[in-house]
Amino acid sequence: MKPHTNQPLSDYIEFSIEEMITRSAAVYTSLKRRHSIRQFSDRDVPKTVIENCLKAAGTAPSGANHQPWHFVAIHSPKIKRQVREAAEAHEQRFYDGRAGDEWLDALKPLGTDAQKPYLEHAPWLIAIFSQKKGGVNVGEKHTNYYVHESVGIATGMLITALHESGLVTLTHTPKPMTFLSKICNRPDDERPYMLIIAGYPSVHATVPEHALNKKSLDDISTFL
Repeated sequence: MKPHTNQPLSDYIEFSIEEMITRSAAVYTSLKRRHSIRQFSDRDVPKTVIENCLKAAGTAPSGANHQPWHFVAIHSPKIKRQVREAAEAHEQRFYDGRAGDEWLDALKPLGTDAQKPYLEHAPWLIAIFSQKKGGVNVGEKHTNYYVHESVGIATGMLITALHESGLVTLTHTPKPMTFLSKICNRPDDERPYMLIIAGYPSVHATVPEHALNKKSLDDISTFL
Protein backbone atom coordinates (compact mmCIF):
# COMPACT_ATOMS: atom_id res chain seq x y z
CA MET A 1 0.00 0.00 0.00
CA LYS A 2 1.28 3.45 -0.89
CA PRO A 3 1.95 6.01 1.86
CA HIS A 4 -1.15 8.00 2.84
CA THR A 5 -2.58 9.84 5.81
CA ASN A 6 -4.30 7.38 8.13
CA GLN A 7 -5.26 6.60 11.70
CA PRO A 8 -5.54 3.36 13.66
CA LEU A 9 -8.76 1.34 13.46
CA SER A 10 -10.14 2.10 16.91
CA ASP A 11 -13.88 1.36 16.74
CA TYR A 12 -13.86 -2.26 15.59
CA ILE A 13 -15.58 -4.64 18.01
CA GLU A 14 -14.68 -8.32 17.85
CA PHE A 15 -17.26 -10.91 18.88
CA SER A 16 -16.79 -14.53 19.81
CA ILE A 17 -17.64 -17.12 17.18
CA GLU A 18 -20.78 -18.05 19.12
CA GLU A 19 -21.90 -14.43 19.29
CA MET A 20 -21.14 -13.88 15.60
CA ILE A 21 -23.38 -16.79 14.70
CA THR A 22 -26.13 -15.54 17.01
CA ARG A 23 -25.90 -11.97 15.71
CA SER A 24 -25.82 -12.98 12.03
CA ALA A 25 -28.86 -15.21 12.54
CA ALA A 26 -30.67 -12.33 14.28
CA VAL A 27 -29.92 -10.04 11.33
CA TYR A 28 -31.39 -12.58 8.94
CA THR A 29 -34.46 -13.07 11.12
CA SER A 30 -35.01 -9.31 11.26
CA LEU A 31 -34.54 -8.72 7.54
CA LYS A 32 -36.92 -11.57 6.69
CA ARG A 33 -39.59 -9.32 8.21
CA ARG A 34 -38.79 -6.55 5.72
CA HIS A 35 -41.50 -6.30 3.10
CA SER A 36 -42.39 -3.85 0.37
CA ILE A 37 -45.94 -2.68 1.05
CA ARG A 38 -48.38 -0.35 -0.66
CA GLN A 39 -50.79 0.45 2.17
CA PHE A 40 -49.38 3.05 4.55
CA SER A 41 -50.76 4.70 7.65
CA ASP A 42 -50.75 8.48 7.78
CA ARG A 43 -49.27 8.38 11.31
CA ASP A 44 -46.42 10.82 11.51
CA VAL A 45 -42.82 9.70 11.96
CA PRO A 46 -40.42 12.03 13.79
CA LYS A 47 -37.93 13.82 11.58
CA THR A 48 -35.16 12.62 13.90
CA VAL A 49 -35.80 9.01 12.87
CA ILE A 50 -35.41 9.89 9.19
CA GLU A 51 -32.30 11.96 9.93
CA ASN A 52 -30.67 9.06 11.76
CA CYS A 53 -31.45 6.68 8.91
CA LEU A 54 -30.01 9.10 6.36
CA LYS A 55 -26.86 9.46 8.44
CA ALA A 56 -26.58 5.66 8.51
CA ALA A 57 -26.96 5.52 4.72
CA GLY A 58 -24.30 8.19 4.41
CA THR A 59 -21.71 5.86 5.97
CA ALA A 60 -21.85 3.61 2.89
CA PRO A 61 -18.64 2.90 0.99
CA SER A 62 -18.24 4.76 -2.29
CA GLY A 63 -15.82 5.21 -5.15
CA ALA A 64 -12.86 7.30 -3.91
CA ASN A 65 -15.07 8.15 -0.90
CA HIS A 66 -16.81 10.83 -2.97
CA GLN A 67 -20.23 9.88 -1.56
CA PRO A 68 -22.06 10.68 -4.84
CA TRP A 69 -25.58 10.85 -3.43
CA HIS A 70 -28.09 13.35 -2.19
CA PHE A 71 -31.27 12.52 -0.27
CA VAL A 72 -34.35 14.75 -0.39
CA ALA A 73 -36.70 13.89 2.49
CA ILE A 74 -40.20 15.06 1.59
CA HIS A 75 -42.73 15.63 4.38
CA SER A 76 -44.69 18.55 2.91
CA PRO A 77 -48.23 17.50 1.86
CA LYS A 78 -48.09 19.98 -1.02
CA ILE A 79 -44.88 18.52 -2.45
CA LYS A 80 -46.03 14.93 -1.88
CA ARG A 81 -49.14 15.79 -3.90
CA GLN A 82 -46.96 17.10 -6.72
CA VAL A 83 -44.90 13.90 -6.69
CA ARG A 84 -48.03 11.74 -6.77
CA GLU A 85 -49.60 13.63 -9.68
CA ALA A 86 -46.43 13.47 -11.75
CA ALA A 87 -45.73 9.82 -10.89
CA GLU A 88 -49.27 8.69 -11.68
CA ALA A 89 -49.24 10.44 -15.05
CA HIS A 90 -45.94 8.73 -15.84
CA GLU A 91 -47.19 5.35 -14.61
CA GLN A 92 -50.40 5.59 -16.63
CA ARG A 93 -48.35 5.73 -19.83
CA PHE A 94 -46.33 2.78 -18.55
CA TYR A 95 -49.41 0.62 -17.95
CA ASP A 96 -51.07 1.78 -21.16
CA GLY A 97 -48.45 -0.07 -23.14
CA ARG A 98 -45.05 1.60 -22.92
CA ALA A 99 -43.83 -1.19 -20.65
CA GLY A 100 -44.56 -4.03 -23.06
CA ASP A 101 -46.48 -7.24 -22.42
CA GLU A 102 -43.62 -9.20 -20.84
CA TRP A 103 -42.97 -6.56 -18.19
CA LEU A 104 -46.65 -6.09 -17.44
CA ASP A 105 -47.11 -9.86 -17.12
CA ALA A 106 -44.23 -9.97 -14.60
CA LEU A 107 -46.01 -7.34 -12.49
CA LYS A 108 -49.43 -9.04 -12.44
CA PRO A 109 -48.70 -11.19 -9.33
CA LEU A 110 -47.93 -7.99 -7.41
CA GLY A 111 -51.23 -6.33 -8.29
CA THR A 112 -49.66 -2.99 -9.18
CA ASP A 113 -51.28 -0.31 -11.30
CA ALA A 114 -50.93 3.38 -12.09
CA GLN A 115 -52.61 4.56 -8.90
CA LYS A 116 -50.10 5.56 -6.20
CA PRO A 117 -52.10 6.95 -3.24
CA TYR A 118 -49.29 6.02 -0.85
CA LEU A 119 -47.18 8.80 -2.36
CA GLU A 120 -49.48 11.22 -0.61
CA HIS A 121 -50.62 9.12 2.34
CA ALA A 122 -47.28 7.99 3.77
CA PRO A 123 -45.56 10.51 6.07
CA TRP A 124 -42.21 10.52 4.26
CA LEU A 125 -40.92 10.23 0.71
CA ILE A 126 -37.16 10.05 0.25
CA ALA A 127 -35.93 10.94 -3.23
CA ILE A 128 -32.41 9.68 -3.89
CA PHE A 129 -30.20 11.42 -6.44
CA SER A 130 -26.87 10.34 -7.89
CA GLN A 131 -24.18 12.90 -8.62
CA LYS A 132 -21.91 12.80 -11.67
CA LYS A 133 -19.60 15.44 -10.21
CA GLY A 134 -18.52 16.02 -6.63
CA GLY A 135 -15.84 15.01 -4.17
CA VAL A 136 -15.21 14.45 -0.49
CA ASN A 137 -16.07 18.07 0.25
CA VAL A 138 -19.34 19.77 -0.65
CA GLY A 139 -19.00 22.08 -3.63
CA GLU A 140 -16.18 20.19 -5.36
CA LYS A 141 -16.71 19.28 -9.02
CA HIS A 142 -14.40 16.33 -9.56
CA THR A 143 -15.47 13.26 -11.51
CA ASN A 144 -17.27 10.73 -9.32
CA TYR A 145 -16.48 7.05 -9.77
CA TYR A 146 -18.65 3.92 -9.54
CA VAL A 147 -21.64 6.21 -9.03
CA HIS A 148 -24.37 3.64 -9.71
CA GLU A 149 -22.75 1.05 -7.48
CA SER A 150 -22.08 3.52 -4.67
CA VAL A 151 -25.61 4.94 -4.64
CA GLY A 152 -27.03 1.41 -4.80
CA ILE A 153 -25.12 0.41 -1.67
CA ALA A 154 -26.22 3.56 0.18
CA THR A 155 -29.83 2.95 -0.85
CA GLY A 156 -29.73 -0.61 0.47
CA MET A 157 -28.30 0.63 3.74
CA LEU A 158 -31.05 3.25 3.95
CA ILE A 159 -33.78 0.65 3.44
CA THR A 160 -32.18 -1.53 6.12
CA ALA A 161 -31.88 1.40 8.54
CA LEU A 162 -35.54 2.34 8.04
CA HIS A 163 -36.58 -1.27 8.63
CA GLU A 164 -34.43 -1.63 11.73
CA SER A 165 -35.97 1.60 13.04
CA GLY A 166 -39.42 0.06 12.88
CA LEU A 167 -40.74 1.47 9.60
CA VAL A 168 -41.96 -0.13 6.41
CA THR A 169 -40.89 0.96 2.94
CA LEU A 170 -41.59 0.74 -0.75
CA THR A 171 -39.17 1.46 -3.57
CA HIS A 172 -40.53 3.36 -6.54
CA THR A 173 -38.38 3.44 -9.67
CA PRO A 174 -40.16 4.96 -12.68
CA LYS A 175 -37.81 5.83 -15.52
CA PRO A 176 -37.20 8.50 -16.48
CA MET A 177 -37.83 10.32 -13.21
CA THR A 178 -37.01 13.80 -14.45
CA PHE A 179 -40.10 15.13 -12.68
CA LEU A 180 -38.35 14.45 -9.37
CA SER A 181 -35.43 16.67 -10.34
CA LYS A 182 -37.81 19.53 -11.07
CA ILE A 183 -40.00 19.08 -7.99
CA CYS A 184 -37.00 18.71 -5.67
CA ASN A 185 -35.09 21.55 -7.38
CA ARG A 186 -31.94 19.52 -7.93
CA PRO A 187 -29.06 20.66 -10.19
CA ASP A 188 -28.47 19.39 -13.72
CA ASP A 189 -25.52 17.20 -12.75
CA GLU A 190 -27.70 15.03 -10.50
CA ARG A 191 -29.92 12.20 -11.68
CA PRO A 192 -32.94 10.80 -9.81
CA TYR A 193 -32.07 7.27 -8.73
CA MET A 194 -34.97 6.01 -6.63
CA LEU A 195 -37.91 7.12 -4.53
CA ILE A 196 -38.44 5.43 -1.17
CA ILE A 197 -41.78 5.63 0.61
CA ALA A 198 -41.43 5.24 4.39
CA GLY A 199 -43.79 5.13 7.33
CA TYR A 200 -45.99 2.85 9.41
CA PRO A 201 -48.08 0.15 7.74
CA SER A 202 -51.83 0.58 7.48
CA VAL A 203 -53.90 -1.81 9.58
CA HIS A 204 -55.03 -3.16 6.19
CA ALA A 205 -51.50 -3.64 4.84
CA THR A 206 -50.87 -6.81 2.84
CA VAL A 207 -47.90 -8.54 1.24
CA PRO A 208 -48.30 -10.25 -2.16
CA GLU A 209 -47.70 -13.98 -1.88
CA HIS A 210 -45.50 -13.69 -4.95
CA ALA A 211 -43.15 -11.39 -3.01
CA LEU A 212 -42.66 -14.02 -0.29
CA ASN A 213 -41.05 -16.44 -2.71
CA LYS A 214 -37.35 -15.96 -1.99
CA LYS A 215 -34.60 -18.01 -3.59
CA SER A 216 -32.70 -20.41 -1.34
CA LEU A 217 -29.10 -19.97 -0.24
CA ASP A 218 -28.05 -22.62 -2.77
CA ASP A 219 -29.81 -20.68 -5.51
CA ILE A 220 -28.17 -17.33 -4.75
CA SER A 221 -24.67 -18.31 -3.67
CA THR A 222 -21.62 -20.41 -4.46
CA PHE A 223 -18.86 -21.23 -1.98
CA LEU A 224 -15.45 -22.01 -3.48
